[in-house]
Amino acid sequence: MSIEEIGQEQEEFYEHFRYVAHEGQVPLRVDKFLMNFIENATRNKIQQAAKAGNVLVNEIPVKSNYKVKPKDVVRVVLAHPPHENLLVAEDIPLEILFEDDQVIVVNKPAGMVVHPGHGNYSGTLVNGLIHHIENLPTNSNERPGLVHRIDKDTSGLLVVAKTEFAMAHLSKQFFDRTTERLYYALVWGNIEEDEGTIEGNIGRSLKNRLQMSVFPEGDFGKHAVTHYKVIERFSYVTLVQCKLETGRTHQIRAHFKHIGHTLFNDERYGGDTILKGTTFTKYKQFVENCFTVLPRQALHAKTLGFEHPTTKEFLRFNSEIPQDMSDCLEKWRTYTIHQKE
Repeated sequence: MSIEEIGQEQEEFYEHFRYVAHEGQVPLRVDKFLMNFIENATRNKIQQAAKAGNVLVNEIPVKSNYKVKPKDVVRVVLAHPPHENLLVAEDIPLEILFEDDQVIVVNKPAGMVVHPGHGNYSGTLVNGLIHHIENLPTNSNERPGLVHRIDKDTSGLLVVAKTEFAMAHLSKQFFDRTTERLYYALVWGNIEEDEGTIEGNIGRSLKNRLQMSVFPEGDFGKHAVTHYKVIERFSYVTLVQCKLETGRTHQIRAHFKHIGHTLFNDERYGGDTILKGTTFTKYKQFVENCFTVLPRQALHAKTLGFEHPTTKEFLRFNSEIPQDMSDCLEKWRTYTIHQKE
């Protein structure tokens, strides 16, 4: 089969992944390039996909040894639709704080993925939402009801649109930054200032594509601003309240790593090792116990405020810090008290 014939056949295929190489991209084999982007993908699977003609660069099928160059458009296409397009309603218990004919406010537990994606095709918040509510409007990414999202291992509040009008109204509020979003985060180190602002463009890391990085010069990424206030100090870690002015992917996680205060037990950003403290074995065991109690990054979306699409009333919702994070904080409180004795 010629390249032209393969290209024509691809029109009947479904796009599963699409990435545009950065202007600073150094030449890199396409199989290695895709491994940096696609979570849980193996090099062998990518090579098999390329062999089958399912990896395209600038609309032309390439072999796995093709070197990706700046601005190349890399696509992975397959004969079946992406799993996230095959949404199945599932009877998943949801903690609903508020619901009317326009919006629904949900308190998402840690560990629940917001919408289906690679490696997570069921058990997501969206699967539960479409079981609870029929005919949810879809956003530009074809995701029902969603106007914002939080990471899988972040707990806390989300507002979901039930109508097209509500989706447009809420989306504009997020775009205009008129919503109120407060997070509680436990970070490594003792933050010197009682309050402050972290500002710096956030974009995908050029070294690890599963991380976001801060580009303070503004040469890459998107403008991002996080305001913080210290709530409690525990010698080697600090509990902070974060107010988001912008809503970039991994914003709090990337911003605090950038200033040297990585989130506690944030595996992706290196917070799952001891970054501050003593070398005593007892301390190491204590931290390991904290990691066991809180097996995720210490981040909770605590407060959410927005203007109701039809009543125009400003609604504000609060959620309690979940048990795992609360238990971890209590351990640090006890440890700090004993340190002072």
